[in-house]
Amino acid sequence: MKRILFVCSGNICRSPTAEGIARHFIETSGLESDFEVDSAGTQGYHAGEPPDPRAMKAAAQRGYDLSPLRARKLEITDFQRFDLLLAMDRGHLEHMVRNCPEVYQPKLALFLEFAPELGEEEVPDPYYGGVNGFEFVLDLCEKGVDRLLGGALDGR
Repeated sequence: MKRILFVCSGNICRSPTAEGIARHFIETSGLESDFEVDSAGTQGYHAGEPPDPRAMKAAAQRGYDLSPLRARKLEITDFQRFDLLLAMDRGHLEHMVRNCPEVYQPKLALFLEFAPELGEEEVPDPYYGGVNGFEFVLDLCEKGVDRLLGGALDGR
């Protein structure tokens, strides 16, 4: 089983969106025994809260249910537990590198490295923007998850 953790700032917009899409992909593809996914934030200021209502609404319109998810802070044990820890942007990746024991650093990457054809390296933070920002995050996360999990199935 591959364990994948998606990481953003507060774990209420980008990383739970990626997690929700990945869960949907895994469940609808019958891959529950192949993958475990979760998400976390580099900061704990939203710990225990559900995803941002705008993220949940945009996701629901595409058939993804984020309502069971709750924000949590990235923990040192996550570096050992997960096979792949994916940052939504370079700031998150830098935070992870600073806090990750050296032995686990090869597990760290930017999420969109798995979808280079998108021409985007980072998933932008939609928190302070409008609805279009959440739609763009969904677009990127759908394509990224498809390439990530499809690639994992192909042995990449």
